[in-house]
Parts: sequence; structure tokens; C-alpha cells
Amino acid sequence: MPLTTVLGCGLAVGFLVAAATATAPTTARKGGRLKLATCQFPVSADIAANAEWVRKQMRQAKERGAHLVHFPECALSGYAGVDHKSLDGFDWALLRAETESVLALARELKLWVVVGTTHRLSGRHKPHNSLYVVSPEGTIVDRYDKRFCTGGDLKHFSPGDHFATFEVRGVRCGLLICYDIRFPELYRQCCKQGVRLILHSFYNARQKKGSIHPKIMPPTAQARAATNGMFVSINNSCAPESWPSHFITPDGLVAGRLVLNRPGVMVNVVDTRKKYYDASRPYRLDAIGGKLNSGTPIRDPRSTDRTCY
Repeated sequence: MPLTTVLGCGLAVGFLVAAATATAPTTARKGGRLKLATCQFPVSADIAANAEWVRKQMRQAKERGAHLVHFPECALSGYAGVDHKSLDGFDWALLRAETESVLALARELKLWVVVGTTHRLSGRHKPHNSLYVVSPEGTIVDRYDKRFCTGGDLKHFSPGDHFATFEVRGVRCGLLICYDIRFPELYRQCCKQGVRLILHSFYNARQKKGSIHPKIMPPTAQARAATNGMFVSINNSCAPESWPSHFITPDGLVAGRLVLNRPGVMVNVVDTRKKYYDASRPYRLDAIGGKLNSGTPIRDPRSTDRTCY
């Protein structure tokens, strides 16, 4: 099936899924269990080499029993502004051919795949920085476009305007990209939609030495997981000056981590029926609804007078 046709069908399905889940209560689902492969490799400007890494790691994930495979930001295309100084002269035909090879392999292996890429738009519009959701039938069933692009991103990309959720083996999954992590509102909205697993793809590589990102990105993701009761997979390019991919459980603990600066595939179990420590769970839905305290507020003059002692 031509990629343009697949994308058209995928978008329609994606918007229907997003609309159907927008008001789903967090507690509505019984949950499920899946094996997730979190992957990293040295993403580069070489589209063919990137695609070879993706296919290789898809096969490794399948051999280890994974149902869903997660790749970094711009994993197929390379990252504009870093790997590519600009997208002038970009080889869109090659990217399409390599994308189709990934779709074909997903169909052969019967795998769900979430892969980062650059999504071309019409006319002179800048492309999206995107994640494609590929089904085990080898079709793109939805696409997430990075909503919060950095100032540098906006020189090359158009920001997105929608959430994307999908379900694998009873686990509702949501997608975010890199700089989105700075905005807890996105995680909270995914929580309201019943998302239990966030696949958050990064390209925090080829940075200047001494960058703060390796120190703050994983702990920020831990906080997002713990305050929303979610599993979180954060992965990254493993090109030099990066940080390693992590798998985080809903209690905010790092349950798995790949080796810094080395390609790898990490397989972890996501079981939403398992109980994890969750200090905010009893009051999370209240907080989402705007009730920002626990218990029942009292009426007492010594409470309302905030200058007395």
C-alpha cells in the first residue's frame, strides 16, 4: 500500500481514537500486560543506516518476545538542525522507501512499532517531527507530532496539535517527544485519557560537553511517571554526549536502563494489573477535577483569618 494512502487512513483512525478517549476516566479499564522493547542506536543523517538499525533491533525485539517496539525521535530520518543542517535537498524518496521497509518488516514479524521520523507536509509548510504508530499488519494507524518544538526546532518543523493514543494487549499507550517533557500538562491530559504507558522519544545527543540534560531528563520522567501512575519508556539516540534510555514504573523507580553510548534493546514487562506504590492515587482524580486538597475543608474563623496566631 502506498505510504500516502496508509497515512491518510491512519490519521482518520487516530482522530477517532483520540476523540473516543478524551473523557475516559483513569479507572475505567481493567488493564493488561505486554512486553515492551525500548531501543537506542546512534541516529545519524544516513537514512539507510538508520533504517538498517531499526530493522535489526525490531528482529532482536521479536526474538526476545516483545509485542511493542519503541524507537527514538527522528530515528529514521535523522534530526534536522543536528544531523541535517537544513532539510533543503532532503531525500524524501529514500525516507519513504525505508519507511515502507519498516512497515513490511512489522507485518512480517507481527509487531507494534513506534518509530520517530520527519513527516513531510504539502507546499512550503515545514514538516512535522513525528512518531508513527505501526500496527502488526504493517500499516500506520496513527501519528503523533511533537507539540512543543524548541526555538531551534521551529526553524525546521511545524508543531503538532493533537494527542495520539492506541491500545496493545489491553494497555492504553500514549506518545510524546523530547521537549514535551517540560510540560506536565501533556502528561496529565494523557492520564485523563486513561493512558497507562507513555512512549517518550528523545534526541538528546551530540550535545556540548557538560550539558545539563543527562542529569535532569531521567529524573523529570520519573516524576511524571509517579505523579500520573504511568509506566514511561524514555529512549534516546546513543550518539556521543547523550544519556541512556530508561524504563520507569508507575512508582517512579527506574526498572531498566541501557548502557550509555552503546546500541541496545531493553525488554521490560508492562503489567497494568500489578500494584505499585502510588502516594497520589486516592486524590489524583480529585486534583484533575480541580479539587486541590484532600479531605473536607472546614469553616472556622481561625482558619479563614490568616493573620491570627
